[in-house]
Amino acid sequence: MARALALATVCLLAAGLSSAAAQGLFGAPPANASADNAAPATPPAASQPTDSAAAAPVQPGSPTAVVKPFYEHVGLELDPAQRSHFADPAKSVLDKSDALRKSGQGECLDPNMALDNAQYDKAEIDKSLKTIEAVNGDAAKVVVAFVVAGNPHRLEWKLKKIDGDWKVTDLLSVTGEWALSQYQCE
Repeated sequence: MARALALATVCLLAAGLSSAAAQGLFGAPPANASADNAAPATPPAASQPTDSAAAAPVQPGSPTAVVKPFYEHVGLELDPAQRSHFADPAKSVLDKSDALRKSGQGECLDPNMALDNAQYDKAEIDKSLKTIEAVNGDAAKVVVAFVVAGNPHRLEWKLKKIDGDWKVTDLLSVTGEWALSQYQCE
């Protein structure tokens, strides 16, 4: 977690934002962060902070463009029709969840994972939603931060470029300390 926060902070600073803006999006670094968890000396190949209030346009085909619809339509990540946007290990977990649901044995995943399982208040989320994207070759991360009922939430979407398209390989909650890839839907 400290490495992700340090990397995100470096990305924001490299993009020309102040440390105050970086800390506003990602919170203060943990008190016990060590030098071993420091971010690399060079920032990722591309980083693009976006803020819903004064957002730069999301580039079509970018990692952020893949993630954005999951914040426009609650529960979209669980829709089997969206499976083409995922790759393993996330796709395998989602497929197993679909199979469990179809078998009538119940649900494995929470219905609003993209919202960190927080209560859904679209207006509040839209008002506070911020994203930052970091691309390094065929790997990317999109960190999403928002506030619901005064509680900050941070999620990290991991993506991989496969056959020219970005695919979600995992979704991690920095706030809730869970990862989609760790679910056992059997």
